[in-house]
Amino acid sequence: MIIVTGATGKLGRRTVERLLERVPADRVGVSVRDPRKAQDLADRGVRVRQGSFDDPASLVHAFEGAEQVLLVSLDRTGEECVSGHRTAIDAAVKAGVGRILYTSQTGAAHDSRFQACRDHARTEDLLRATGLPWTALRNGFYTASALLFLESARHTGDIALPADGPVAWTGHDDLAEATAAILTAEEGRFEGPTPPLTGAATLDFSAIAEVASRATGRPFTRTVVPDDAFREQALAHGAPASLADLMVSIFAAARNGEFSAVDSTLAELIGREPATFGALLTRAWAE
Repeated sequence: MIIVTGATGKLGRRTVERLLERVPADRVGVSVRDPRKAQDLADRGVRVRQGSFDDPASLVHAFEGAEQVLLVSLDRTGEECVSGHRTAIDAAVKAGVGRILYTSQTGAAHDSRFQACRDHARTEDLLRATGLPWTALRNGFYTASALLFLESARHTGDIALPADGPVAWTGHDDLAEATAAILTAEEGRFEGPTPPLTGAATLDFSAIAEVASRATGRPFTRTVVPDDAFREQALAHGAPASLADLMVSIFAAARNGEFSAVDSTLAELIGREPATFGALLTRAWAE
């Protein structure tokens, strides 16, 4: 039995779909806040149980009988994030889970300039302390995040963002396929952190401007906005201060080279080259 948390989210849902291509549905379970949103999975034979990272008992029940649990990292930051992960890890131990896999990130480190990477590093420490077999999936920075930053530029033609650095942007679909491959491998599972699971190339937003120009046939420019000015713009558009600070920190970490690692492991796991940024941008903008 393989249990996936967050199975109605972007990465969790895609991972479940890839798992169902590899193993019978009765070997797959999901832990979700709202089981109604996973009714279609239940109809296909997947075990659906309610589980909340704020309710330890529900997670113990959701993880019952699991050989492996995939913990999809929470969309929270700081102590709220790490506390939720601690609850889930403790529940997995209590439920007698054989292995815990966790969606970490390339650049996870206690001294990262990006809060989420510091949270990932703390969560990896919690996994290490359990004494159980565990795997931290060091996922590349999601291409979907870059596309969110490009939403304004899509209409104006000007990518007006803070100074950045090279990032190995990586697609959700490729990461889900690799995760399913690791979960169903008979041997060769990674112990501890995986190598970086990334796309094949790094791009900064100047390079992305060129990619967008080729993809659309329209000119795109790159304007560097000071961090403070970008933060003020975010606040003016209604972003909470914590979110504005988080967004600025992504660019600070990118300038520091924290997301610049490129590795072939993802390609090896999925048996092909990962989708390029240009292909993912073209598909997203067409939709």
